[in-house]
Amino acid sequence: MRRVWAGAGNMTLYVVPTPVGNLEDMTLRGLRALREADVIACEDTRRTLKLLNHYEIRKPLISYHRHNERRRTQELIARLEIGESVALVSDAGTPGISDPGAELVRAAIERGLPVDVLPGANAILPALLLSGIDCEKFLFAGFMGGGDSERRRSIEGLSGISAALVFYIAPHGLPDELDLFASVLGCRDAALVREISKVHQEVIRGSLAEIAALSREREIRGELVLVVAGCGDEEEPAAEAGWLTLAKVMKERGIFDKEIANVLFASYGIPRNAVKGALLKFKETGGSGL
Repeated sequence: MRRVWAGAGNMTLYVVPTPVGNLEDMTLRGLRALREADVIACEDTRRTLKLLNHYEIRKPLISYHRHNERRRTQELIARLEIGESVALVSDAGTPGISDPGAELVRAAIERGLPVDVLPGANAILPALLLSGIDCEKFLFAGFMGGGDSERRRSIEGLSGISAALVFYIAPHGLPDELDLFASVLGCRDAALVREISKVHQEVIRGSLAEIAALSREREIRGELVLVVAGCGDEEEPAAEAGWLTLAKVMKERGIFDKEIANVLFASYGIPRNAVKGALLKFKETGGSGL
């Protein structure tokens, strides 16, 4: 049973989305939360100060980013426990989604402190709708980190998913990154959405290979979101290769067969017996059967 605080003051952690581009995308409720907070925790105080100055808000700021997240979390929890309210923002969009913030939210929930997440600006939903790709179901994968081989394995693990896939992409090394997506996922419809809600917003639609080729012809800068169509019936062999590759990676990491079968059944609907059969073949062939 988690403790529920009933002390003096507001003592609420407000997770406040901020504009990904146009400052007018800020919600009225978000502005009220910023005005009423005792302190604002922000990824970059300079970026947040620009937003606050635009709306004539004067509040104490405290930096909260990847490099001080653990230490600052404890400081902010202590402030909440004495009755202060904290507004958490990132440079753009909703904190905790590919940005710092999730650790603070978890810590507050574990201590039984009130948490309120406000709706507001984000890059994921506009990119999905602008892509023109079927987005009734989608999976947000964020940034693909690690080296080339690790990113390839991660993308292969997603290749059998029928829902649309959404990725954040860094502009540095973009042509090679798009070539990697095209080589793993094949000839799928995709859209590269650039600078959402900003003056130079742009949507580049086409196959993954076409978008990769275009990125070699012209320099594409800014904040980028890549939307890729999910696998279709015609991509069934690629889908099978995807879950087999994921099963192999999980096996090599020492995960038990039963757990692998449960994960693949829950994620892809692959019958558990089919997974166990593939794992048995993998064992019999010394690793070359998958």
